[in-house]
Amino acid sequence: MKIYYDQDADLSVLKGKKVAIVGYGIQGRGQGLNLRDSGMDVLIAQRKGGKNYELAVEDGFEPVTAEEAAREGDIIQILAQDHLQAEIYEKNIQPFLKPGKALLFSHGFNIHFGYIKPPKEVDVYMVAPKGPGALVRSQFVEGGGVPCLVAVHQNPSGQALKLALAHAKAIGGTRAGVIQTSFREETETDLFGEQVVLCGGLSELIRAGFEALVEAGYAPEMAYFECLHEVKLIVDAMFVSGISGMHRRVSDTAEYGDYTRGKRVINKAAREEMKKILKEIQSGSFAKEWMEENKKGRPNFNKFREECDNHPIEKVGAELRKMMKWLEGAKVKA
Repeated sequence: MKIYYDQDADLSVLKGKKVAIVGYGIQGRGQGLNLRDSGMDVLIAQRKGGKNYELAVEDGFEPVTAEEAAREGDIIQILAQDHLQAEIYEKNIQPFLKPGKALLFSHGFNIHFGYIKPPKEVDVYMVAPKGPGALVRSQFVEGGGVPCLVAVHQNPSGQALKLALAHAKAIGGTRAGVIQTSFREETETDLFGEQVVLCGGLSELIRAGFEALVEAGYAPEMAYFECLHEVKLIVDAMFVSGISGMHRRVSDTAEYGDYTRGKRVINKAAREEMKKILKEIQSGSFAKEWMEENKKGRPNFNKFREECDNHPIEKVGAELRKMMKWLEGAKVKA
């Protein structure tokens, strides 16, 4: 697998080009500020009336409409949420695309599943930082960078990879390393990771462990500490040193319990379910389900969110976190 670094990317390929970022959310802000600090010509598109618009103004930008961004930009980077991108593209961006322009994404969802179908005469590529926009910004300011993925979907100019690497360099990615992939691989692995491990799997595992202890008569507070609070300690150890390194940082009792009991929880049935979920992602059925959910006004999404908010672990956690003064004023930046 090829990994690119600073010496492999040339910022000059972006000189004279206007990068129009559609959406000033966490990624839009992080990438936009880094691009500007790297000397790039950056235009921000953000709707008036929201906190992101005001934030863009505070950061020294003069936000415009998506139409203006598409008209004026040479490279149009779409950083709105997945379920909104296709509509924004069709109404506000597609009419202004012409040969010589490029479309840039930081997630392949809409291209890979065909919700956005760009004309053949424009470059289409991806630069996907493997971290939240706030980290992209903070690492850049500190002189570092967040690793990135790059991919090329269309390359009529013959310069798409060079443009992607230049963008990655301008946001700090090549300081850490940039891996070339494909829209398909990035999209499918990203969705799988979210659903099976990072969000779906982990959240459900925590709730199930909490419920098992409480149902067995243990105090909810004890269940919270053991099944949720200490997750950060374990994940931080894994993040720095991998799973084996984490094992060296816990007790031998905990390590032995990992080896002998972990596979009883993530058993053959669970692994088979993971394969089913991956097939749903690969076939596009999950993407279709999610887009339909949004068209219907998110009835299931809203019901699930309410159920999550009302789970006993949330009430217990809210009270226990009041004991943790170091969390006061802390904000999760994703």
